[in-house]
Amino acid sequence: MLKRYLLAPGPTPVPPEVLLSMAMPMIHHRSPDFIPVLESARKGLQWLFQTKNDVLILSSSGTGGMVGSVNNFFNAGDKALVINGGKFGERWAKICQSYGLKVEEMAVEWGYTVKPADVEAKLKNDPDIKGVFVQAVETSTGVYHDIEGLGKAIKNFPNTLFIVDAISAIVAQDLKTDEWGVDIMVGGSQKGLMLPPGLAFVSVSDKAWKANEKSKLPRFYFNFKKERENLVKNQTNFSSPVTLIIGLNEAVKMLQNEGLENVFARHARLANATREAVKALGLSLYSKESPSNAVTAIEMPDGIDGQAVYKTLREKYGVTGAGGQDRAKGKIYRLAHLGYADTFDVIIGIAALEMTLKGMGANIELGKGVAKAQELLMQ
Repeated sequence: MLKRYLLAPGPTPVPPEVLLSMAMPMIHHRSPDFIPVLESARKGLQWLFQTKNDVLILSSSGTGGMVGSVNNFFNAGDKALVINGGKFGERWAKICQSYGLKVEEMAVEWGYTVKPADVEAKLKNDPDIKGVFVQAVETSTGVYHDIEGLGKAIKNFPNTLFIVDAISAIVAQDLKTDEWGVDIMVGGSQKGLMLPPGLAFVSVSDKAWKANEKSKLPRFYFNFKKERENLVKNQTNFSSPVTLIIGLNEAVKMLQNEGLENVFARHARLANATREAVKALGLSLYSKESPSNAVTAIEMPDGIDGQAVYKTLREKYGVTGAGGQDRAKGKIYRLAHLGYADTFDVIIGIAALEMTLKGMGANIELGKGVAKAQELLMQ
């Protein structure tokens, strides 16, 4: 028997309480039974996103929310500034290009964070830029971009929308949607929200809704105006993913019971212990600046293939993390501490990594990383 441990940055483990809630008998999405369910989900997401605006609920992966954040608010030929510091920055660029936007990429070296002053200077030089697209957490590198700083820089440009992919950041990082001037914030169910894949969430500011009135790009399924009109009636535009929304309510209730500040503090504590354990082993973080509280990207020692580490951890020890992507493939291994995670998820992840690296011939001392994690997590 090989017991399995899921320590990937998505999908993440689902709590038993959430699983049990989703095992309840099915209800019809247009019946009166569903109205209080969706109403509760609306309010819970507003609390989590720290926004007064409705948060749209889409039956899709997070990428669906990203697509809708482009084709509902822009027109072909509009200029878009995309912060590209990893695989998901590249995804923003590809989505924008697929709808005919003129993309200007601000390349950020993988493992580093964008500087808000650079974005502000770019906007001053080109006032025709209609939107700035960025990841809160660039999952491929483990970097957290300064969303607060970017919001302060962009708010001085009334014709420019600020669009944030927070799919890996929601719950792990304190993101003040309204206070920081984020016009469109995208989340997903399978990360910090402790649900299976299948839901995307999008908060939309008044400023963005005004842009929606001028947008002529084609849309059918991801029609945010119709979703908004239905949401105020506690319905969705098409068939609601009833089971997932029931689970969403249970997951949000768990987070509310913990308290938002405590949720953020837990993620910061787990992330810090993971990072310091990695350093205690003599390994380096791939995130050279502003490492995220969602996932830690770890550089592999010379001569050790990160993909082989991923495979060994999964097949020999039952621990599923994540390897590197694109230019980081084979060079890093990623451990998440996201969502339904606590002290011993970190201990297991570090212990399994130590055993795997030692077994592959790396010059590390068994137990050194675990000891550092234990020391910090006992505090």
